[in-house]
Parts: sequence; C-alpha cells; structure tokens
Amino acid sequence: MKVLIVGGVAGGATTAARLRRIDEHAEIIIFERGDHISYANCGLPYYIGGVIENRDDLFVQTPESFFNNYRLEVRTREEITRIDREQKHVHVTRLDTGEDYTESYDKLVLSPGAEPFKPPIEGINSDGIFTLRSGPETDAIKEFVDRRQPKRAVIVGAGFIGLEMAENLHDRGVFVTIVEMAQQVMNVVDFEMAAMVHQHLKTKDVEFYLRDGVARFHKDGDSIDVHLKSGRTITADMVILSIGVRPESTLARDASLEVGQTGGITVNEYLQTTDEDIYACGDAIEFPNPITHRPTITYLAGPANKQGRIVANNIVFGNSHKYSGAIQTAVAKVFDITVATTGASEKVLETSEMPYRTVITHASSHAGYYPGATAMSIKTIFNPENGALYGGQIVGYDGVDKRIDLMATVIRTGGTVHDLTEIEHAYAPPYSSAKDPVNIAGFVAENVMEKRTRHIQWHQVMGCDLNEMMLVDVRTPEEYATGTIEGAVNVPLDELRDRLDEISGDKTIVVFCGVGLRAYHAERVLLQHGFIDVFNLSGGYITFENATQKQGNEDIYARHYIGKDDNIYETDPGSRPS
Repeated sequence: MKVLIVGGVAGGATTAARLRRIDEHAEIIIFERGDHISYANCGLPYYIGGVIENRDDLFVQTPESFFNNYRLEVRTREEITRIDREQKHVHVTRLDTGEDYTESYDKLVLSPGAEPFKPPIEGINSDGIFTLRSGPETDAIKEFVDRRQPKRAVIVGAGFIGLEMAENLHDRGVFVTIVEMAQQVMNVVDFEMAAMVHQHLKTKDVEFYLRDGVARFHKDGDSIDVHLKSGRTITADMVILSIGVRPESTLARDASLEVGQTGGITVNEYLQTTDEDIYACGDAIEFPNPITHRPTITYLAGPANKQGRIVANNIVFGNSHKYSGAIQTAVAKVFDITVATTGASEKVLETSEMPYRTVITHASSHAGYYPGATAMSIKTIFNPENGALYGGQIVGYDGVDKRIDLMATVIRTGGTVHDLTEIEHAYAPPYSSAKDPVNIAGFVAENVMEKRTRHIQWHQVMGCDLNEMMLVDVRTPEEYATGTIEGAVNVPLDELRDRLDEISGDKTIVVFCGVGLRAYHAERVLLQHGFIDVFNLSGGYITFENATQKQGNEDIYARHYIGKDDNIYETDPGSRPS
C-alpha cells in the first residue's frame, strides 16, 4: 500500500508515524512545501520572547530523524499542486527548481493546515509587517527584533497568539499596542471573562484599542503609521498581524472534493472526504461540533494529533475508528494569569439558538489557610432542563489548567452539572480545598436548577430602575465603602435578620456580595422570611465591577516619544521637539 500525505506538523506527521507503527511495509511519503516537517507551532511566541532559548527545541522532528525512526520518505520544499482522482496520482512541484512530476497513491491524506488571514488593507505587505504561523515567519520576526531592537509594536488582533506575542514583546522591553475590532480580547470566552483579562493588561501597561480596526498602513522610513478606522494614528517600528487563519482547502476544492460552509474540507466520522481513498485531518477540516452539532473548524494541535491517529487506523484496518469531534478545549498564559475555555460559549449557544443557563463563581486555587492561595473565576454554562454541561471558562493564576480539564472531561462524557459536584479530586492544602472550585461551580449550578437560588447577570442589573429593583449589598461596611453598585444599600449579612424591615417587599430584590456566597446566604434568609422576588447577582460585585468599568487602555503612550538617540522621553504631546 502506498500512502501520500500532504503536510506535516501535527496532523500529517502523526498520521505518518502511526501508519508506520501499525504497517511496517507500507510505502509512506510526506510532502511539505516548507522547510520543516514537524515544529512546535504553539511555542513560536516564546522563542521570539527568549523564554525558549534554543531554536532547535522547536523542531520536534527533522526529515532525517523521521526517516531514521520510521523509514519513510519526507520531501520538503515540494508542493502538491493538483490531485487527479481518476488516475489516483498527484502533481508535484519542486519549489527550488520549478520541476514538475507526478506521484501515484493508493490512499491520500490531506493535512495542509491553515494560513494566516491577510485582508486587503492598503500597505499590509510593507516591510516590518509580519504574520506568525511558520518557522520562517518566526525567524524573520526574531531576526528583526534582535537586530532592530524596536521600541514600539502594534499587534492587530487579540486572540491567543496576539496576546502571547504582546506578552513576549513586552518582556523584551517593547511598548505594545493591541488593536482589536471586537468589544473584547479573546473572543473564545464571553465578555465578562474577557473583562478580567482587560483589567490585567492594564496593570502591565499594555495599550489596547477595542472596537477599532486598521484602515491602512503607511511605511514612513523605518516606521510604520497604523491608521485606525477611528481616525487615530499609531506609529510603530513593527506590526504583528494576528487577525486569524483560514483553512487551506484550495487543493481539495480544485479536486472537486466537498468543502463545507466554514471553508473546511468536509469529512465523515471516519475522517474520509467525499472520495473514499482520500482522508483529511487537522486545521483544514470541517466537522460537527459535539455540543451544537454545527459545522466547525478546530485550530488546535491536540485534536489534530488525535485525528492523525484515527486516519492511520482507518487506512490500515478499514473504517473502524470514528472521530467524535472536538469541544474546543484551550488554555493560554496572558502575562501572570491563565485563561482557559472548553465546550460552547454563551455566544456560540445564542447563535445556535440553544437554551442555556450560566453561573459565575469565584474560589481559591487551594486551601486559604495554606500560603499562596490565589483567586480563580469560573463561568459554568449548562442546559437549564437536564443540567447537561455545555461549557466552562476559567480565569485565574494557579491550577486553571487542571480545572478546565475536569470540566472538559465531564462535557466529553455527556455529563451534567451534578457530575461536577461529585468529581473526586486529589486534595492537599497546597493543591486544592476539600471542596474544589469545580465542585463549587457544580453546587451553584445545581442550586439554580433546583430553584434554591435565582441568579441575575451583571448586565441585567447595570442601569436598573431603582423604583422597581432594590440592590442590597450584604458585605461589611468597610467593603461597601470601597465601592458598590450605584443605588445599592448596605445591609451586612450578619445584620440582615435584624433589619428585615428595611427590605422592600414590593420590589425585585437583588442581593450581592463580593463573589456570591454571602449573597446566597442572604437570599435564603429572605426567601424563608416571606420575600418572594429575590435574586443573587451571579459572580457578585467582582464580576460586575470588572465588566462595567472602562475596558480599553487607550493613549497610555501618548506622553512618550522616541528621540533621535533612541531614548524614550515623556512630555506633553503638544510640545514634542521636532
């Protein structure tokens, strides 16, 4: 059997390695139009930032090591330009010489990946404007930063890669400005969770503009003027484009293979395309999301590796292994905090017209009496009828990754919020509490389902009519004095039973504390004393404050200018020397 594989990295390289392990005699050839067969894509920003010092550490396999380990052929700098499905061969171009030839196959695997999206913006191809997706692009950025020592960089797009690049350039002493068209960074999480990231970016003096985009770029000597749609102009030494990626499906489309509505290659549950002898995996395929059942592309290394293994199994053993889809579990380090998500977000469920309920909880990373405990915020999204867990989002400092993995496991096994309450976790004071933050998220969601508590979200309280709604802050007077929701009255939890006559029974009552726990106690007291229309503010004042304060961090470098001597000076913008 002869198998040709288009593309290496996660999907293609995994397919090839698995094929060899289960079929010693198959003829396997990988075609890679780049120089590298397998590299750590997710580590690229950290090499640029100097966290990963050795460039070779990024390259997991070389063509030589792949041949030595697996006795298969790797042809780099060769691009498959056309598939002849009737003759079962491909047309190949050797990029270094321009020579064309054909290669036959019994089975063909498409793992072409995705390419950075570059919209038709004036000046976008100017020197000093980079994308980050491959080894050569990484080398170009690293060389530019090392040689030019840029003072200011603009990053267009605030997804995972954009924020990781912001951190790594910032750590190298570069003033970083992020420009994002959406109302928030990291669109994979919901707004109130992203709001915590916004506030953290502010503490790092990262300038960022939300709800704004690039109108054009203008190269001016060694500088680049970034003209925004709002009319602002930012002058930078370099620009990183992190606007997004799109699947490399042109080869499949030209071969009349079915391409789905997302632009990804359509595959069945065996990862087979509409041609039974052609399989596909990785960033280029479209597959139904297990939660929404809508076609989705998953741009993540973990699913691509798993798909490659399934493809190899099905080629060798027949279509015996099914792919069940990916629930988009991801995690990212953003300066000092960690942001993680799994399953479907609130935004995705709204688009899919699926009913859902959410709760926001705050807990500590480990036992509070053991030194070093830090805060963790969890958003739990679930079906209000049967409690099926739809999604989870977490922002915190320590232990975020293991909590999101717990939630992902429950989603993957079709579990519910009740399962969260029963998760058995390893407990010792340095690592967790007897009731883990994930257990607590389950307890709160379960209480909502069983109508022991009614939650109201921050946006439903913001700007409410105080003639119809009474806001009761049950924190201590000292906490209340540091800031509260406008119009709220302070009735500390310890005094609530003695001050029930101050609570208006003819209004909707919203009780809140810092995180929601004391407010739940207050809600239970009020309900059992005859008050009926009582709600708990989900996530408490912490969530409300983060979500309602100013989100952007504009013009923080307005007082800075770079002199001819390359020093950075601070002065009134209107009186800068010429």
